[in-house]
Amino acid sequence: MEQISKLIWNEELPEELLDLVRTLEEEYPISDSGRGLKVSFKRVAGDGIVSNVIRSRGAVTIEYNSVAGAARGIGSALSRLETQESTPFKTLGIMLDVSRNMVMKIEHLKEWMRRLALCGYNMVMLYTEDTYELEDYPKFGYMRGAYSIEEIQALDSYASKLGIELVGCIQTLGHLEQINHYVEFAPSRDTRSVLMVDAPETEKLIDSMIKFWSEALSSRRIHIGMDETHDLGRGRFMDHKGYERSFDIFNRHLAKVRDICKKHGMEPMIWSDMFFRMSNPQQNYYDFVSPIPEDVKAAIPRDVQLVYWDYYHTDEESYSKMIQRHRDLGFEPVMGSGIWTWTKLWYDHNTTRTTVDPCLAACRKAKVSELFFTMWGDDGAYCNYDSSLAGIFYAGDAAFGSNDSELTARRFDTLCAPTSYEAHIAASELDVRLDDGNGNNFMVQAAMLIWDDPLQAIVCENYARRDPEFDLKLLDHYEELLCRVLPVFDADGAGDLELAADIAELVIKKLELYGALRTAYKEGDIVALREIAVKLIPSVISAATEFDSEFRAQWHAVAKPFGLERIQARNAALIARLEETALRINEYISGAIELIEELEMSLPRSVAYESINRYAKASAGTVII
Repeated sequence: MEQISKLIWNEELPEELLDLVRTLEEEYPISDSGRGLKVSFKRVAGDGIVSNVIRSRGAVTIEYNSVAGAARGIGSALSRLETQESTPFKTLGIMLDVSRNMVMKIEHLKEWMRRLALCGYNMVMLYTEDTYELEDYPKFGYMRGAYSIEEIQALDSYASKLGIELVGCIQTLGHLEQINHYVEFAPSRDTRSVLMVDAPETEKLIDSMIKFWSEALSSRRIHIGMDETHDLGRGRFMDHKGYERSFDIFNRHLAKVRDICKKHGMEPMIWSDMFFRMSNPQQNYYDFVSPIPEDVKAAIPRDVQLVYWDYYHTDEESYSKMIQRHRDLGFEPVMGSGIWTWTKLWYDHNTTRTTVDPCLAACRKAKVSELFFTMWGDDGAYCNYDSSLAGIFYAGDAAFGSNDSELTARRFDTLCAPTSYEAHIAASELDVRLDDGNGNNFMVQAAMLIWDDPLQAIVCENYARRDPEFDLKLLDHYEELLCRVLPVFDADGAGDLELAADIAELVIKKLELYGALRTAYKEGDIVALREIAVKLIPSVISAATEFDSEFRAQWHAVAKPFGLERIQARNAALIARLEETALRINEYISGAIELIEELEMSLPRSVAYESINRYAKASAGTVII
């Protein structure tokens, strides 16, 4: 921790900060004795979160208006920063998806809580579809790493010491395919992922859900989900009751869940998208014009908060329009932006930056008071989640009005030491945007390249249609990325940079195989094909094995074991298909097969004919014209 300062506090420490300081002492150089900067605290007035750090010879004063402000001030002081900061958001939080394979360990979550507090965050949502235990439902969360009530209670207690509100973020209508495939939940199932509205079994299940969180958490707020229920009322519901307008089914269910929440002393919020989706036949959330019927507006319970989620727009105007659309419904929205972790092997800084910045600008102008950043795990939660701490620090600084990357790097490198912000941002380019030559950009995803079948190469062929030289451009890109990551890959304070290097190495090998195999086959170069089977493919298998090993190590370091099996199955399939590719090449070389059909499918028809004719001539067979 080169830049870190030791902070010494004394008996004048405000009582409201005692738990905060004692908890941060577990990891950081903060003490009530010894040598270091003498730190004092002064409460000041102010909206949102205020955090000022005033330095003098041998001392530092932290001005704050809340525990979150004091915690950010401590983070600034440890990083040797002098600041005058505030954010207009009274709630500044994150939402971590622990439902899509990866269920983070409680101890690792506590480490995250310390870092979050030092950035000024004061709220954490845990997105848990079925990854918590329900006493009356043994299959709920079965083999999914479900949290016990004791685990959540312990985490809640820890979060409160850091000035962080822990909020349950669950699903009470859709996104429940994990339980719906069990026969025990058949009575409460409408479609594959949606619950059966009006069914007594559904209400009993939801009552058990809400009861869990009301007993587990001190916060009285709960996010009850209900997003993306596109097929609501179109499964068993329609079979039993016939067609009913989706708006009416949705609002009736919402009212019932709201009543269950009230019964348990909880205050619900929901994702808002379905009110807008159901207003247009395209089911487009970001529809700025389609009217929502007045009777639907009137039926929305007034004591439910609406959460406007948007991680996609890169223009301020779109956010402003949607904020106003929520207010036209009669609700003050909670804003859910995004720190991009989904469908990524590593945190995506560029997409985060280009969506967070205009979102924050719109929220400031519209005086939105509650904001959090979602961190989803779509497609298997294979992102190295600790890499997203770089995004958490970036978004936190942006929320406090700072766009100085050097200051963010200093805070990150100090509070997550040993690590490198610069290396994390470099590694975030594992996903890269290319230009197709016609002014159109397209995103190339490292995960898709890694798990692309080596013979069929559907992903690579799709990229090649956009840019025939995509693989050559990517090889240069990943070689340069390795040069930026390798010097610090053994730093382990945040993301696993060794894993980032393994990802780049494997992608390079896969791209080399893609180009070499197709060129050699097209040209009928038997010598080159033999070289591919004997040397290149084993080197790709070796890189895949190394990636799988490092991925396993980082998973077990931060998460429960459940869910890893799905990623290991993908990696095992990749290795099996690489072995199959070598076998197919050898069969082709020996004449056991006349064609490698998978490669023929990806070649122009004329080339396929040339290959067929070559073998026809060699066997004195009929030439195909």
